[in-house]
Amino acid sequence: MCNHKKTPEFPASQLEFHFGFGGGRRAGRGFLLWYAWHTLATSTILRTLEFLGLGIWLGSDVFLSFVVAPAAFSVLASRDQAGAIVGYSLTRMHILGVVCGLLVLLFRVLRTRGVAILASPASIAVLGMIVLTVCSQLAVSPRMAALRARMGSIEATSAASPLLAEFSRLHRASVSLESGVLLSGFAAFYLLVREIGRSFSS
Repeated sequence: MCNHKKTPEFPASQLEFHFGFGGGRRAGRGFLLWYAWHTLATSTILRTLEFLGLGIWLGSDVFLSFVVAPAAFSVLASRDQAGAIVGYSLTRMHILGVVCGLLVLLFRVLRTRGVAILASPASIAVLGMIVLTVCSQLAVSPRMAALRARMGSIEATSAASPLLAEFSRLHRASVSLESGVLLSGFAAFYLLVREIGRSFSS
């Protein structure tokens, strides 16, 4: 009489655990759903921060150009005081703008998990804003401040003074650079919105 060893039997739950069926498969689907939701939420937050950073920069530029500067020259009795206030505010706005621009680019890299996004039209527009702002702050503003110090008072300086003529030329350059920042900022906003439209249509 032959003794045959009885094949061990495993409960179905153990088979599901070892071979990935049943509960294991449900757990895998749950993890994938959680990962997809987490990725979408993170992407949404980072994209929101992109718009927030760009909006703060543009808003501060618009407020300074169309509210602070005109009000200073209209309310204050001395144009020298008004110019000092605008110059002080402009320097702070430049620092804020560069920080916001760099954060916007950082958020875009984190959201896409790659530096290729820096070659996109929206990123190039933000980079243009940073370059124009740095040029204004480092190449124009210090020379204007030095001329203002040499003249002592712009109001008391003769209209025929070469210092005043140079100051006026630099002031026009500063206005042109700030206008370029605004135009680049509006373009960046449009391009960011277009990216969202294309992501929905694809």
